[in-house]
Amino acid sequence: MSDAGGPYLFDVGVIALAHTEAPVREAALSYVRDAITGDIEAVVPYPALIGAHTVLTTYYGRSNADASRLLQNFMDAKRVHWYDGMPDGVVRGGFSRAGDANVDGWDGYYAQVAISEGVNTVLTIDDDFERFDAFDTEVILTAEEFATLNDFLVD
Repeated sequence: MSDAGGPYLFDVGVIALAHTEAPVREAALSYVRDAITGDIEAVVPYPALIGAHTVLTTYYGRSNADASRLLQNFMDAKRVHWYDGMPDGVVRGGFSRAGDANVDGWDGYYAQVAISEGVNTVLTIDDDFERFDAFDTEVILTAEEFATLNDFLVD
């Protein structure tokens, strides 16, 4: 995989999916592997890990201990740019973007982080980030893969 669209910001759904046994996880796992090895430039806000923990335990059936272990292992990746900021300007900017684009506050925050950090592409499993013009959005699942994921989650 090339870094032509990078740097990339990883959304919660991508991080969570990569740490599951879902049949379509490879779409997310390939990006996580490339971020860990430094083959792509990755920006991961720490709050996305907290969100991924919630998704892993609530929707994918992982135990709290298992989700915690998996995400702590991911945190050991030295080549990932871990964004740890929650400054007033980024949070306010995120709320402004959320209101303007009619998305939830977290997506507004991640959009503002992407802009603040010079991200070219947001990796996601849904299309909400396509409402922002300041960066590209790459929905990592095809419609067919997304349907497979939904079937997996319902079973």
